[in-house]
Amino acid sequence: MFLKTFGWSFVITAAALVTAFFYGGVEALILCAILGVLEISLSFDNAVVNARILEKMSPFWQKMFLTVGILIAVVGMRIVFPLVIVGVTASINPIEALQLALEKGDPNQPGSYGYLLHEAHPQIAAFGGLFLLMIFLDFMFEEREIRWLRWLEAPLGKIGKVNGASLIVGLAALLAAASLSDADHTVDIFVAGAAGLITYLLVTGLGDMFDVDGDEDFDADDAEARAPKSGNGGLVKATGKAAFMLFLYLEVIDASFSFDGVIGAFAITSDPIIIALGLGLIGAIFVRSLTVFLVRQGTLDEFVYLDHGAHWAIGALAAILLLTIELEINEVITGLIGVVFILAALTSSIVRNKRVAKSDAAKRPAYTN
Repeated sequence: MFLKTFGWSFVITAAALVTAFFYGGVEALILCAILGVLEISLSFDNAVVNARILEKMSPFWQKMFLTVGILIAVVGMRIVFPLVIVGVTASINPIEALQLALEKGDPNQPGSYGYLLHEAHPQIAAFGGLFLLMIFLDFMFEEREIRWLRWLEAPLGKIGKVNGASLIVGLAALLAAASLSDADHTVDIFVAGAAGLITYLLVTGLGDMFDVDGDEDFDADDAEARAPKSGNGGLVKATGKAAFMLFLYLEVIDASFSFDGVIGAFAITSDPIIIALGLGLIGAIFVRSLTVFLVRQGTLDEFVYLDHGAHWAIGALAAILLLTIELEINEVITGLIGVVFILAALTSSIVRNKRVAKSDAAKRPAYTN
């Protein structure tokens, strides 16, 4: 199972490292490896959230996520997105932005590709921060039987009973971020943050319209979709419009998670080729493989607190993105916070499983001859 799921990831990683070596020698190879590790460490929580959504989708749409989705992640977010941001910020066309990127200028030098992308960070952070914050809030404000950090999650669940609670908190966070920012960026931050909120509400709203849980939009002739999956029981799989909306939602989530990695990469290198190889090929493909592994192994159902840990990591990342509008926060801290939450949730799940198993064994009548 492990080699089947991660085999292509190792092959693509090797190819990316070899390409980096022939492109720029040993230094390029090392930088590519560092970026790959950075992206993977930042994306554990992303994989957990992706897996919970992916398990609702039919096998066809799962394959779409692994094929078309990976192209969007690599080409769209790790190559095209930075070029678009620089082009808009500097008022230049995409070709000029690409030429500027290939010059490999010093990110600290005004007018360079890395410098312009860094200058656009407040808007990027506002958009991504608000989008991720809404994911966190909607999860925490929802009534649920299982809670991990009950002393925090139970009060949050009570707050969630207020109509529009997540939207109220999200708007308050946006107002705080905009008001505390540099005066030159206030309007841009507010517009970008509002765009993040609108994007989240639009995608989730369309998902509700098309019934993303698959209750209505289910292909009765699809025996494979109807069959029980490991860790999912007999979960009905979304197909058609429902699965398409889930696919779009996954891509927007992946984009939001990648913002910090794309910006942080320029602290390591300003070479767009190395960034595409490290963040895109190595990082993105490993995140996809980890997502599939979690789905096929039924890990999220076995370790029930992983969902909670991932969403706490999302909340932390959202807060960090909003804070980085005005503060410099090392990418290592961002990556470690996500890993810590995931490991803590995994450990708590293992302890819970042992406790439940022990309790069940105690209730079971002793066998006698």
